[in-house]
This record gives sequence, structure tokens and C-alpha cells, in this order.
Amino acid sequence: MKLDALLTSAGINIGLCVFFISIYSVIRKQPSNLYVYFGRSLTQERNKPNDSFNIENFLPFPGWILKAWGPTENEILASVGLDAVVFLRMIVFSIRIFFIAFLICMFGVLPLNYYGQEMTHNQIPRESLEVFTIANVKEGSQWLWVHCLALHIISFSACTLLYFEYQRISKLRLDHVTARPPKLSHFSILVRSIPRLRDMPLDDVIKNFFITYHGMSYLSHQRIHRSGAFHKIMTNAEKACTKFVRLRAASFDLKRRPASYRCGLCGGTSRSYDLYDNASDVEERRTPLSRSDSGKKEEDCSAALVFFKTRYAAVVASRVLQSSNPMLWVTDLAPEPDDLYWSNLSIPYRQLWIRQISIVVATILFLFLFLIPVTFVQGLTQLETLQQKLPFLRGILTK
Repeated sequence: MKLDALLTSAGINIGLCVFFISIYSVIRKQPSNLYVYFGRSLTQERNKPNDSFNIENFLPFPGWILKAWGPTENEILASVGLDAVVFLRMIVFSIRIFFIAFLICMFGVLPLNYYGQEMTHNQIPRESLEVFTIANVKEGSQWLWVHCLALHIISFSACTLLYFEYQRISKLRLDHVTARPPKLSHFSILVRSIPRLRDMPLDDVIKNFFITYHGMSYLSHQRIHRSGAFHKIMTNAEKACTKFVRLRAASFDLKRRPASYRCGLCGGTSRSYDLYDNASDVEERRTPLSRSDSGKKEEDCSAALVFFKTRYAAVVASRVLQSSNPMLWVTDLAPEPDDLYWSNLSIPYRQLWIRQISIVVATILFLFLFLIPVTFVQGLTQLETLQQKLPFLRGILTK
């Protein structure tokens, strides 16, 4: 492989990166995606996005890249959160390791590999990449210790930077936890896959279990209900029916003239009583769905929020295995309400394991299906090597 081919490949990759960054700069400005990329800021400011058409939303501008370098670490921590700061620290750590490896390889390893054997070198742009690898160093060379030293320096630098990064992130996490005001989610855990008993309500099952095993710290619990698709349809139908009945009643009042009768007892006017035909029917249609008991519609899913007296007790209860069967009484720290998709709690916990295994199997199959064409294309560039390694392919390759 020639160096100019490598530069061509690098140019193609850089062009693709610029293309994807341009696409991202356009997508992030669309009104329908604002809650995806700026959900937290919109929630805090409580401003509705402007859905009006703007030509600038379809033009890629690199100004957001420059703005991303502006905020300090403290500003990012205050506006976005600790997770974003940790992610940025990981990127900075990777850049530091790459920079150290670049300096060592550029000024130590590459010159050694380039002059590893006595040979006439061409111009660097026309050189093969093999002259820059360790394969160009002759066997038994006394300069191989440079490679070992470079590896030790890079490994030592990575371990040292990891130690300081861990200390830095641990301090940030401790300051973040201690500085935050106490919230209800700090004292609660999410319990899933709660077993059901025929002769005992679900509330009593949860209460008896946590009183037995966490009696000193248990405070209370709250079951999580789900409505299901049917009840969502009923709710939407009730809203639509209410609007329809109101509009129909309003048009009925305007189009139909009432029949008036005199009272006869107190000598009132002729408009003492206005009787409408089918007025009782209108009243009955006004809330036809509200008579059903909404409490009976609710279905309990096998999940609950359990509250403790201290944060330490909540953390311990969320990390301890609650049952000999790991598929029952699954506990975890309670997430923030905005970070939880409540409909997923109705999924049985056993199905979650099946879905995770399915995702892993699908990923493995995708990797193998991706490697097959890549291996085939790479093999076409090394036909001579394939003929030497696999002699039975000579007849096929010569054809």
C-alpha cells in the first residue's frame, strides 16, 4: 500500500466526517428534534419551540462547534450534569493518550523502522507502508528494545493518567452528591417482578416482605399502575365524546326553539319554564363514559416504589439480592420521573432477559454478516498471498 493511497483513504474518511457533521448541524435545528437535543434547557426555561419555517434551519453552520469549546467544566456541570462532564473527560483522556503515543512513535519508533535495514529508499510519498512497520527491522537487531521501551512508556502514561482521572471524577461525583439537595428519589427504590399471592393483596405482599427484611429502615411504598392501550383509547374517546356533546348541545340550543308554558300557581310570565325536547337525553349523553369506575380500570403491574428512612438504607436495598430467585424482587435505585418510560414497567422482567439475549445474538450475527463481505474484498487485494496460503484456490483464482 502506497502512502498516497493512505492519504486518499484519509481524505475520504475526513470528507465523510464533514458530511455527517453537516447533517447533524441541520437535524439538531429542526423544531421536531429540539426536545431530543435540548430537552433539559427547554424544560428549565419552559419555552415552547418556534415551529415557524426558517431557511436557516436547513443550512449547515459550524458555529456550534466553536460554541462547544466555550463553556467551562463547571458551567457544563451546572447546565447539563455530571454524566456529560465524565464523558468529556473520557474524550480528553483519549486525546492525551493518543498525543503521547504520537510523539513516541513519530520521533522514536518510525525512524527506527524506516532505517531498520540497509536499503535504498525512494521518496517518502512513494514508499510502501511496510518500511514504517516493525517488519522492516532485521532479525536480531539490537534496537528492538526501543519498541519495548515505547510500549512501557505508553502503558505507564495511560495508567498514570487513569489514576488522576479517577481521582478527579471521584471528587466531582462526591461534590455533586453532597451539594445536591435531598430528593424523594434518593430515599426510594424501584422494585420489579413482585410475586403475587392468591390469598393476599399486592400491597400486603410488599409491606410484609420489606418489614421482614428491612423493618428498621422501611417507611412505605407506592404501587405502580398501568392503564394499557385499551384504557388510553377509552380516555381519548371520552374526551372526544365530551367535545362532541358540547358542540351538539350548543347547536341544539341555537336551532331549536323552546316550548314555553305558564306556571299557573304564582302568576309568572310565560317564560317561567322552558322545556326542551330530548333535554334529558342531552344530559345523559354529556358524560356517557364518566359513569364507569376509573379505579376498576387500573391494572397493577408487578412493580412498586419503596421508600426508606435514610439514603444509605435505600442504596443498600437497591444493591442487595432480595431473593434466592434472581428473577424475583429485582431492585434498583429509583430513577427521576423524567428519565423513566413508565410503560416499560409493565413488561415482565423475564422478557427483558429474552430481549437482551436477542439483542446480543442479533449484534453477533450482524458482525459476522458484516465481516464476510469485508473479508472477501480484502482477499481480492491479496490474491497472491491467498494462492500461497491456500493452494487449492489456484485453479479458481487463475480463471
